[in-house]
Amino acid sequence: MRTLPPRMQEKLYQDLILPKETLNIRKKIRKFAEKKVFPIAYDLGQKEEKTENFPFETFKKMAEEGFFKAPFSKEDGGLGLKYPACASAVISEELAYISNSMTGLINAHFLLTGKTLSQGSDYIKQKYLVPLMEGKMIGSFAMTEPQSGSDVRNESLITKGKKKDGRYIINGQKRYISNVCVADFVATLVNVDGKSCMLVVDLPTDGCKVSEPDKKLGNRGELTSDIYFEDVEVPEENLVGDEGNGLKIALGALMYGRTGIGASGVGMAQSAFDECVEFMKEREAFGKKLNQFQHWQFLLAERAIEIENARNLYSKSALRIDQGIEFPDFESSGAKYYGSKIAVDMARDAVQIFGGFGLMVELAHDKSTYKVEEIYRDSKVGEIYEGTNEIHRMIIARKIFGKD
Repeated sequence: MRTLPPRMQEKLYQDLILPKETLNIRKKIRKFAEKKVFPIAYDLGQKEEKTENFPFETFKKMAEEGFFKAPFSKEDGGLGLKYPACASAVISEELAYISNSMTGLINAHFLLTGKTLSQGSDYIKQKYLVPLMEGKMIGSFAMTEPQSGSDVRNESLITKGKKKDGRYIINGQKRYISNVCVADFVATLVNVDGKSCMLVVDLPTDGCKVSEPDKKLGNRGELTSDIYFEDVEVPEENLVGDEGNGLKIALGALMYGRTGIGASGVGMAQSAFDECVEFMKEREAFGKKLNQFQHWQFLLAERAIEIENARNLYSKSALRIDQGIEFPDFESSGAKYYGSKIAVDMARDAVQIFGGFGLMVELAHDKSTYKVEEIYRDSKVGEIYEGTNEIHRMIIARKIFGKD
């Protein structure tokens, strides 16, 4: 049976950046994650991707605790925090420490979908955002298409719409869409007569079909599916914002999402680090504990500094958003790139430190399990989704050299 190792974050990291309000949120979500998410974390990370394996009960408990309201104003029904992006980021980190699958499905719900809806009309907010915050509806956010990946320019979209008699008629396909197989609605990016539009589609609806969940390397608890639109009718009041602003609205939500990915990378890296520190105290080789070998001492020292830097980066990105900076590209891309990278690097090192145990989902001898293999699998997606890390290096390079 798995147990949580001592947290080295408390020993090494002095949080001098995040405000007290955010630190209180961190304490609350950490307690929740350890009590409510940890008991289901192993199953969430290992079970086959099926709709019945979605953690409906834990999802509802998160809503009851008010976590889904963290990014939103009181006027919209949220908590009205002074630092909503900071709160959202620490929720991502603390959940990812326990289960990155949980982080992924929650971020798709309350960050990507929720922050998209918050840019809509009062009608959109009342019909979709309020029940999303209360956990009465599950939200989904659809940008990626089979042929385009990170290229979501309007001219690249195959999901197209026509406006007819006060309604939008949508045809097309989206891929890797989190939660859509269990969702009540999806906010989707559509090319409507050459204009980028964000439309909310109720699920199920005529002409709309969702595939079975994908079978993935990691993040198995975050269910992803294709969604197909065939002459799907959407009322014009389901347009979020104005016609032509769909991509801008999506990118606004992605500022939160990318910061959250950086934070979740830190959570996974910290978890793998803590697992290693505890294991190295006990494991012996050639008459010495592993933590007595200078090679591993130096490596863990480097990783501790990198985790520190990654945590500072996502904190700065969140603070910039909370200061009202609409698109803090350098900070959000830096947080996403570096947080996801340290997660992969630390997870790979953890598997090596654990040796054969690092490869085990379950050891037949005594049915023991080892979390580092799950972190290794889960961490990779952070370097790919919401813009590949190559895309984010390009964004950072443009800040240095200009777009030309």
